[in-house]
Amino acid sequence: MVITNDAQVNELSLLEKNVKKERRKLLVKRFVSNKTLVTGTAMLVFLTLFSFAGPLISQFSPLDIDPANRLQGPTAEHWFGTDNFGRDLFSRVASGAQVSMGVGLSVAVLTAIIGMVIGLYAAYYSILDHVLMRFSDALMAFPDILLAIAIMAVLGPQPVNVVIAVTLAKIPVVARIVRSSALVIKEQTYIEAMRAQGASSWRIIWRHILPNTVSPLIVQVTYVFAIAIILEAALSFLGAGVPAPDPSWGNILFDGKIVIYNAWWMTVFPGAFIVLAVLALNLFGDGLRDLLDPHSNKAIKE
Repeated sequence: MVITNDAQVNELSLLEKNVKKERRKLLVKRFVSNKTLVTGTAMLVFLTLFSFAGPLISQFSPLDIDPANRLQGPTAEHWFGTDNFGRDLFSRVASGAQVSMGVGLSVAVLTAIIGMVIGLYAAYYSILDHVLMRFSDALMAFPDILLAIAIMAVLGPQPVNVVIAVTLAKIPVVARIVRSSALVIKEQTYIEAMRAQGASSWRIIWRHILPNTVSPLIVQVTYVFAIAIILEAALSFLGAGVPAPDPSWGNILFDGKIVIYNAWWMTVFPGAFIVLAVLALNLFGDGLRDLLDPHSNKAIKE
């Protein structure tokens, strides 16, 4: 029988705290040294602040019409100019950022949850694997934009329906990523040992397989976020997404294409923010992959 006194317990507790502290320091050090991740994070912070603070600092409503000042170029009063109805473009682009980023985030979260569940159970149960993966193959046979347009034609042009359409289009991709990782983990020796000890399937899936699939899942979700922004803008541009007059980067571009030669600002500013958002998410995803991958060449060498 081993007897531990209070001094040993305190020493073990202090040692555990020091280990956690060193891990946090190492994580922060790796984050700061990862220029791609820092750049992507800074750009995402800027876009988030712009989407929430932009409508507040603007003195104009994104829906107020002023025909006398229609198609006015960027000025000190209208920073991004005005559109073909005289509406302030800065407030519309900022409000459109809330819609586009909100749709992208909603799609990313829903896709991650649903794709994770499908991928885990498809990998663990062979019967489900054949059914779910064949259904995923059927969805992936259609281009994302065509599938989303078909769903929107049934549901109608509303922001919530855009989230549903894009989520259904991207679930198969995430499900396959999770499934491929889970299939490898499923064959590990410790999983076989858990089965031999009588562990339930639920415990094996959610307590032992899931944690090992989180890293590729998180990285993939950042790319889904970026693709969702592009798809939302495309749907709104085609008139199947967020309906006018509610601002969205896509429908602002649609209004601008009619007067692109006379009012360049109507396409340049929303287009620039779409490019900025997608670039930020791709940089963030690449940097996050390097941070989460212990075998990455960009990891810090002690």
